[in-house]
Amino acid sequence: MKIRNQTAALLTGVALFAFSSNGPATAADLTGIAAPVEYQSPWQIRLRGLGVVTEDEGYVDGVAGSDLSYSDTVIPELDISYYFTDNIAAELILGTTYANVTGNGSLTSMGRVGKTWLLPPTLTLQYHFTDFGKFKPYVGAGATYAIFYSQDADGVDDLDIENTFGAALQVGFDYMIDDHWGWNVDVKKIFLEPDFDVVVGGNKLSGKAKLNPWLIGTGVTYRF
Repeated sequence: MKIRNQTAALLTGVALFAFSSNGPATAADLTGIAAPVEYQSPWQIRLRGLGVVTEDEGYVDGVAGSDLSYSDTVIPELDISYYFTDNIAAELILGTTYANVTGNGSLTSMGRVGKTWLLPPTLTLQYHFTDFGKFKPYVGAGATYAIFYSQDADGVDDLDIENTFGAALQVGFDYMIDDHWGWNVDVKKIFLEPDFDVVVGGNKLSGKAKLNPWLIGTGVTYRF
């Protein structure tokens, strides 16, 4: 009986030692595994002030020395981004602007040809670099579809600028103040050369407007 009691006491001591040695480590391991990962939404929006700086080139077919220029503008712009991964995102840029079209070269005497509003929704696919802490640079490329509306003729009888597709290149960065708010700087080059028709003195003429604008913007980023 005495031997049995001693054996039981010994086994109990070993079990308690094993629990005290391994229990806390196991609990720490389990705590590390079970710790919840903070969820970050894939959606992000930005509100920017945007400068639209055009290339100021173009011509009327068959008119030697013809050239065109377009007014530059500053507008508000909204963009919506969706992150497929930490590095890959798609961005939809929304904004509208106007341009005064002016004759240059042999068209200088015409003065302002007309005015048009432009809606160019632009979609880019971006690569975001994630190794710089709060500083998050990115590059992108995509396409735009330029919609010209509210066109008014001035120095001509009629003006019709055709809607057209164009390509877009992009570079920029976000500097994140916290998990949600940041400051953004963004530069895009849009390759946009729509065809147009004008009527002058009853004669219909055609040409090409080489807008090819730079879009230079800065504003606020919000990550949901």
